[in-house]
This record gives sequence, C-alpha cells and structure tokens, in this order.
Amino acid sequence: MVGMTDVNVHDNREQSRFEAHVDGEPAGFAEYVRDETIITFTHTEVHLEGLGVGSALARQALDTVRAEGGLDVVAQCSFIKGWIEKHPDYQDLLRS
Repeated sequence: MVGMTDVNVHDNREQSRFEAHVDGEPAGFAEYVRDETIITFTHTEVHLEGLGVGSALARQALDTVRAEGGLDVVAQCSFIKGWIEKHPDYQDLLRS
C-alpha cells in the first residue's frame, strides 16, 4: 500500500489562494476572498487525484485559518464545503 504523499501547503496572499505542492510541483489550490472577519473559499482545484492532495490542502488551509484566529469560514466552494461536512472537528470554523 502506498503511503500518503507529502503535500506542502502555503498561503499565497498575493494571489489569494492556498497552494499545494508535491515534490516542488504545483498540485492544486484553494482560492479565497477575505476581509477582516471572513474568509470565503470560492474555488478549489486538485491536479493530482487519489494521492490525498485535496484533503491535505483543505486541512492545512483550515488549520492556518484556525491558527490565525478571528476569521469565520464561508465554504462557497463545494470541495471545501464537503470536506468540512466529513470532518466535524472543523465545523466550528464555519460562519453561523
């Protein structure tokens, strides 16, 4: 069985998106719009499917938002919305 791919995710604020890389190569991104209190995930693309890239991208992006604090998440993007639904420990981030 193949282990989970090592995915590096960083917040590219200039482009308003979290970017995932595998072995230095672009593997996907999650675009967002943010203001002082809300970050809205608008679109996600994953270029390498079946390697855990999408899940790592969602988890690390949301972990970054949580660590920064003070932001409510709006999941306009169906991928991020679905990921949060499957991971109840992240539902507290959603704007109520």
